[in-house]
Amino acid sequence: MMLRNTIRGLMLLALSSPGFAQMTGTIASSADTQQNARPSIFSQVGIDQNLGQQLPLDARFKDETGKDVVLGDYFQSKRPVLLAIVYYDCPMLCTQVLNGMTSALGVLKFDAGKEFDVVAISIDPRETPEIAAAKKKTYVERYRRPGAEQAFHFLTGQQPAIAAVTKAAGFRYVWDEKTQQFAHQSALILVTPDGRVSQYYYGIEYSPKDIRLGMIEASKDHIGNLADQVILFCYHYDPTTGKYGAMAMRIVRITGAFTVVLLLGFMFISIRKENHDGGANA
Repeated sequence: MMLRNTIRGLMLLALSSPGFAQMTGTIASSADTQQNARPSIFSQVGIDQNLGQQLPLDARFKDETGKDVVLGDYFQSKRPVLLAIVYYDCPMLCTQVLNGMTSALGVLKFDAGKEFDVVAISIDPRETPEIAAAKKKTYVERYRRPGAEQAFHFLTGQQPAIAAVTKAAGFRYVWDEKTQQFAHQSALILVTPDGRVSQYYYGIEYSPKDIRLGMIEASKDHIGNLADQVILFCYHYDPTTGKYGAMAMRIVRITGAFTVVLLLGFMFISIRKENHDGGANA
């Protein structure tokens, strides 16, 4: 049984590839059509690109202390929110998602509670605030920065609220009776301060640079510095990969402008020096 669950877990881990669910769904759909069978469980799993979609801020949950909250409570600070849709008793994939998130945030110069907040939502309506509290404690201790206790929020809720959030976020998952686990893909979702889906970061390892640039964009430049703005001018977010890539023409333009400034500066200094030497000789 343990070996079978381990193998199943590895299959779920493979779903972290953004193209895997689509590929397997296409293959399964074709095979099922030919055999007139029920669709494969993996064809029902995926992450849709719902960029700009408003999350249901009135969806009701319980926080890790058991307090009744609504999702909008975590958007009062006008900071971007990094959203992790997981379940806390997940034997493999969800733990990897939360580990990868915390590792990336540990490198990030931004601080949770100052420049952004973290919200985790369980897709399992059977999970309790006590389970959420234990999971939060693990990752607050791992993050090891002041203020994390107030910036990390681990929520549980009933199926209607869970379904409303996952549908808006494009997070498709399914319960597998055979293994008694949820089948799902892995990603972090960056949300704007007003609750709209901004970016997706796929897999279980996340680039601190991509997260930083995404947070700056999501905040409408309310965080970050001048150097970040220059980088954002030269880089563009690719929603198919969840990463930032260099835009060649913009780099050429900014390099060209910098070269012109250097040349003008050199000419100005040369002319001043020449005039100064000419005046001295006279």
